[in-house]
Amino acid sequence: MQETALVVLAEYNTVTEAEIGKSMLDSAGIWSTIRNEYMSTIYPVGTMPAQLMVREEDIHRAQALLRVR
Repeated sequence: MQETALVVLAEYNTVTEAEIGKSMLDSAGIWSTIRNEYMSTIYPVGTMPAQLMVREEDIHRAQALLRVR
């Protein structure tokens, strides 16, 4: 079984913002997940950002879709 490397596409101060990005990626057929989803709700804003993660091979398509770098 081959492991797939995940990379951080973007960081958000709220889980809601990260979920909007994830939804856009899902609609485009790009797999993603949110890291620190629950921790970012416990800690003060900006302390533990919600990170939108994608497969390394999808990073350029995802960046273009969400217009992030």
